Amino acid sequence: MLRRLLERPCSLALLVGCQFAFVAYFSLGGFRNLTALFGRSAGPAVDYSRTHDVYANLSRIGSARAAPPDPARPLPFCPERSPFLVGPLTVSFARVPTLEQIQAKNPWVQEGGAYRPPQCESRSRTAVIVPHRNRESHLGHLLYYLHPFLQRQQLHYGIYVVHQAGNSTFNRAKLLNVGVKEALKDEDWDCLFLHDVDLIPENDHNLYTCDPWNPKHVSVAMNKFGYSLPYPQYFGGVSALTPDQYMKINGFPNEYWGWGGEDDDIATRVRLAGMKISRPPISIGHYKMVKHKSDKGNEENPHRFDLLVRTQRSWTQDGMNSVSYALLAKELRPLYTNLTVDIGRDPRARAAPGSSRSFREEMLRKPPRGDLPLSLSLSLSPPRPPNVTAPPPALATARVAHGEGALVARGGNQSVAQGPP
Repeated sequence: MLRRLLERPCSLALLVGCQFAFVAYFSLGGFRNLTALFGRSAGPAVDYSRTHDVYANLSRIGSARAAPPDPARPLPFCPERSPFLVGPLTVSFARVPTLEQIQAKNPWVQEGGAYRPPQCESRSRTAVIVPHRNRESHLGHLLYYLHPFLQRQQLHYGIYVVHQAGNSTFNRAKLLNVGVKEALKDEDWDCLFLHDVDLIPENDHNLYTCDPWNPKHVSVAMNKFGYSLPYPQYFGGVSALTPDQYMKINGFPNEYWGWGGEDDDIATRVRLAGMKISRPPISIGHYKMVKHKSDKGNEENPHRFDLLVRTQRSWTQDGMNSVSYALLAKELRPLYTNLTVDIGRDPRARAAPGSSRSFREEMLRKPPRGDLPLSLSLSLSPPRPPNVTAPPPALATARVAHGEGALVARGGNQSVAQGPP
């Protein structure tokens, strides 16, 4: 009877379909990851109509600091769940706080935007890396909310703002690669948070720690998208990776100049590297976006779809192993470490015919590289052609040499300095 049943085409198709569903179920990590893939993991119910001040409980942290522990005894580990968490937060953009006001409200933040909990050893060392250009008001909002948010989570953290010098097309992903490279020179961070400057977390139960197994997409519910995930493989806004995970996907792509495309490229890299995207529950991963108009120099990238088609072939060559840049200045400011960098220009951007730039680039193509001094050849190098994804090894080594040509300064609360064009 079973044999006769299997001979029927509809029964055979049903059996094959059940086997496929079984394999897909477990390859996606079971029910929990399957629901997360489609953005339906709502998680615990949270009442966002009753919110708390972002600076609540900070006085309790200060009172703990009043009695310093014995330096001869090692600090105990902080509890897995911080006692200072309050849940939903009140987030308003009615006024832009000054950096001096933010500094006054965060007296325990050290120079360079670093913080350690006073009475316990943090369970996570988190570096928050923010790509930036011409968004001083957004940066003020982010620093105002993020510092107390992270302190209440009892994290050992540092905030790095990576400022793209000049007026060339913005490149978010490349700036993140630069920020990761420079941050890991400072400290052995075990979690890297890659954070857009215009997104503010609305619930301090959304922990800024990494998933040890998979890259984590954190901003799963933005008000811009009606507090829901726009599509299953979305990886934009705020994400978190361990340094090992970051290197396993070869970092972020360097070739996405302008808005769009790099997030989908990163999601593809995660899959190609044999990992999955983890997420907090929708009810916890709430973010509010600072409203703004489109940025000049960050227009929609018309080449993003062509680049996405090439991701499977190029991801091992385009990323952390090919990033080239010049560190123009490193400033330890009271609320963050400011990195001003020159990351070059979009090789697809064409100068106007007859312009001084096009004439200069044409003249640079004529003499062989050996005819120019190294310092001059580095400063006057023309953009790479589109089909070249990695810089020459000697050039990459020279441009990112630690400390070479970089100014390390300790500055006040000035706005982020504009680099040379």
